[in-house]
This record gives sequence, C-alpha cells and structure tokens, in this order.
Amino acid sequence: MLFRTWDQPFDNDGRAEATVEVTDHVGVAHVVVSEHRLVKQVLADPDTFRPDNALDAISPMPVSALRVLASYGFKLPATLANNGGVSHPAIREITAQALHPARVEALRPWLTGVVRRRVATLAARLRTGEPVDLYADLAADLPLLVLAKLVELPDAEAAVVKEFSRAALELFWAPLDTPRQLALAETVGRFHTVLRDFAATAGGMVGELRAHTAEAGLPKETPVGALFFLLVAGQETTSQFLTLLLHRLSGEPAVLDGLARGTVGVDDVVEEGLRLVPPIPTWRRVAARDTELDGFPVRAGASVVLWLARAGLAVAEHPHDFVPGQRGSRRHLAFGAGAHRCVGAQLSRMEAAVVVAETAPLLRDIEVVRAPWCPDNLSFRMPDTFTIRRP
Repeated sequence: MLFRTWDQPFDNDGRAEATVEVTDHVGVAHVVVSEHRLVKQVLADPDTFRPDNALDAISPMPVSALRVLASYGFKLPATLANNGGVSHPAIREITAQALHPARVEALRPWLTGVVRRRVATLAARLRTGEPVDLYADLAADLPLLVLAKLVELPDAEAAVVKEFSRAALELFWAPLDTPRQLALAETVGRFHTVLRDFAATAGGMVGELRAHTAEAGLPKETPVGALFFLLVAGQETTSQFLTLLLHRLSGEPAVLDGLARGTVGVDDVVEEGLRLVPPIPTWRRVAARDTELDGFPVRAGASVVLWLARAGLAVAEHPHDFVPGQRGSRRHLAFGAGAHRCVGAQLSRMEAAVVVAETAPLLRDIEVVRAPWCPDNLSFRMPDTFTIRRP
C-alpha cells in the first residue's frame, strides 16, 4: 500500500480509511492519513507534525552505504522540506525570490519556443511512422533547462543531473536491498561533490544562501542542501508530472477536442492533472508529541504519511473523471499546504501549461506503444517512458 499508492483502489466515500496504521517492508509502522481535511490539518500544524523526517531514507541505510556517502562528504542539513526550525523562513524566502512568479512568467515565451520546436520535430517523426518517446524526447530535461534560467546551476550534462536526481529519489524513498543502495549511494555521493564544489563560489540564489549561511551561523552545507532539493524534488517532479499528464490526456479525446476548439482552458487541464496524476502522491511528517487525529491515536515519534493524491481525489465532484474546471478540481494538495507548500508551484504550473498547449494536438489520433511505468516508491512516481505512434 505504501509504495504504489497510485495503484490503490479508491472508494468515493473513503471515510473508513481516513486514518490507518500501515507497516512497511522493514516492519516500521506509519500512520497513513488520506482525508483532505485531516491532511491539511497536519500540514498546517508544524509544531505537532514536524517535517524533520521528509528526507529520511525509507529503507534504512546499511553502514556500507553510509560509508560510501561519507567518502564523498555527503551531508544534508535541514534546509527546505526537512527544516522545521527557525532558519527555514529565511532560506525559503531566498529560494522563493529566485523562483518568483514574475521571473517565471517572463520565461513563458522562451519556453513556448523550445517546446514548439520539439513538438514540430516529433510530429515529423510520427508522420513517417516512427514511434516517439514523449518522456525522453520532450519532458525529461525541460524543467532542468527552465530551472537553469532562474538559478545558477553546475555545468553538468542534463543526463548526468537526471541520473543523480532519479538515483536520489530511489535511494531515499524506495524499498531497496543493500546492493542497490550501494550503487545509488555511489551515484548520489559523486554528484554531491559537484554540488558542493559549485556552491563554494556560485552566484545568484546560491551566493545569497552562502552569505546568509555565514551571517546566520548555519551549517556550511546549507546552500548545497537547497540545491540538492531543487534538483531532486524540483525539476525531477515536474518532468514526471508532464509525462503522466500527457499520458492521461492521450486517453481523454473529449478534453483534447475541447482544447482544440478553445472550450477547455489549458490552466483548468493542468489543475485537473495535478489532482488526478500528481507526481508526489504522499509526503511525510513526524509527530512531535502524543496526539490524535479525529480520535485516532498518534504517538510521539510516529511517521505520518499524508496521502496527498487520495485527498485530491476525494474533493472533486467526479473523483475519477478528467473534467477540467469541475467543482473541487483546484482543491488538490499536489503542492502541499502551509509553511512548506511547494515553493516552485507556479513554475511547475507554467511549464505544464506551455507543454499542454503545444503538445495536445500531437496526442490526437495516436496509439500508445508503451505507457509510463512507475517503480515502487513512497513519495515519487518515476515514469520511465511514454511512447506513442500514429496507427
């Protein structure tokens, strides 16, 4: 249940499973919360439900994997998602300024041109009968290219960054055996040294974080931690969402027709996609004290898994149907809520809107050669492909 939540059946009532305890693959119990009201309650109360465990490895790392990470000087101090301390607001503000909605919106024309050229190339290939992979050929590196326009990033090939970011999502959030953990720790640790060396002299957002770190007496790895999270849970989740959304749209001919006629709004399509196929189906908190959720006891130190995807399903008038603009569509929790609500929400929305607007015509009258497959993971869907062709 914990590792493939997107495959779990959903009862429209759902109240019987609003809060349950589930044991994971190593015997650790987690309180799983799925009711929209209760999920928001937890997110809005960071004193009782702290974010400290957000980046804890769901598969405890053996000493051998920890030694690999340590050999690269790997450290992740509390910065953004896992920071419940007093340093969080200032770090978040510096990051938010780099991703300010005005800066994001200014990139829309440039991104539209990039996507339009890629779609034209893909359309030409489809016309020859060649299959195309909308993940690898369109969505995989787009968010990274956009992020590089907003934040100074290391000079590394996109394929290297993608290898690192996907490895990190697996290492910290997937059920793993020791050999796999060792291989992933090597990939993550190796690129972490690139981030650390870059953060020592970089300008822009990273430079501001470095100056703030020194002034506030924070751990010197704080800028590295912010970069790590932006690359792992920032650009990677958006490329995954784009892939999942395009796949869902390929099976929604009425929505594609509405987009073509102008009777369905692109922004409404994006919000409905965030509700139905969010790339982050769950997120974690840890109980700071003994408490309860609607009478369900939660002990201090307990892991609380917030089922964001199911909470989004439950609030819509037609929970399973892709109905852009329907009542409840925008009440999803794909970006979380409260003090740790995703700082890149508007960036993700803009990118998705451009991709939907430019790519929707490509999805009409095609057949799916290979649908996205997502491996077991607690908090991230990691589609590997989305291949289509003209029948």
